Amino acid sequence: MSRRLPELLTGFAVIVTAVSFLIYAMLGAGQISTGGYPLQAQFASIGGLTVGADVKIGGVVIGHVASERLDPNTYEAIIRLAINNDIKVPEDSSASVTSDGLLGGSYVAVAPGGSNTMLAPGQTFSVTQSAINIQDLLGKFIFSMGSGSSSKPAQSSAPAVGPSSGNPAALK
Repeated sequence: MSRRLPELLTGFAVIVTAVSFLIYAMLGAGQISTGGYPLQAQFASIGGLTVGADVKIGGVVIGHVASERLDPNTYEAIIRLAINNDIKVPEDSSASVTSDGLLGGSYVAVAPGGSNTMLAPGQTFSVTQSAINIQDLLGKFIFSMGSGSSSKPAQSSAPAVGPSSGNPAALK
């Protein structure tokens, strides 16, 4: 029995640790820190943008997407952004939904304006650009390439005969 006691205590410690991590993970799931001040942006389409996605200026993360909802009147997506308190955004800045490469996730890119007046907490970006759907663009490109070849006139495969054929022997 004295030999089994350390093994039982070790097993019990492993189980308690695993349960603690499980409880911690379940309590923290779906919660996004809302530190910073809120700004809003309205888009016709947000593509694959999700709550928790980054907000960047010049590639540097300055906040995250805190929430997203649909405006029942205009059917546009309204995004609430949480911007770090130490970052001030000029009021003439624009926001756009951008992809992080072909396979990357979406984020909100902010292009700062030149105004000396900054957006106050709760204000909305006046200029926004919706997400571009890469799949639609590729589909349009592929179909435009396929229809472009059928509109050309067919060329004759018979060899040209006569002095204008480019044959130096025919010119003599």
